[in-house]
Amino acid sequence: MKLVTTEAQKHREDESERDPRTSSIIGAAIEVHRHIGPGLLESAYEECLCHEFHLRGIDFHRQVELPAPYKGLKLDCGYRLDLVVREQVIVELKCVERILRIHEAQLLTYLRLTGKAVGLLINFNVPLLTRGIIRKVL
Repeated sequence: MKLVTTEAQKHREDESERDPRTSSIIGAAIEVHRHIGPGLLESAYEECLCHEFHLRGIDFHRQVELPAPYKGLKLDCGYRLDLVVREQVIVELKCVERILRIHEAQLLTYLRLTGKAVGLLINFNVPLLTRGIIRKVL
C-alpha cells in the first residue's frame, strides 16, 4: 500500500522541522529578498538584513572579527563573520551564481573555530530565496 503525502502534510512537516534559532533569521532574509530581489552586491543585502533585524528586535553583531588559531596563537588574518545572531547563529551572506562547496566548508570552519553549533549560508542571487539557503549544524 502506497502512502500519499498531501501538500498540507508536507507543510506541517516543514513547520515541525523549523529551528527556532534560525526561523526568524530566514524570515527576515525572505523579507529583504522580497523587497529588493536578486542581483545587488552582498553589502547591500547585509545592510538591509541588519535593518530588518533591528525592526524585528533581533539581536545581532555585524562583521565580527575571527582570529585564526595556530599552535596556541590567535592570528589576525582579516577573517570576519558577516553576522552573528543572538550569540548563537553565524550567518554568512553571498550574492553568487551558485553556492560552491568551498562556501559550505568556510561556514563549517567558522562554526568549528567559534564553537557555535548553527550556521546559515544565504545566497541572495536566486529567484526564490528559500532555494538559496543552506543550514549547517555541528
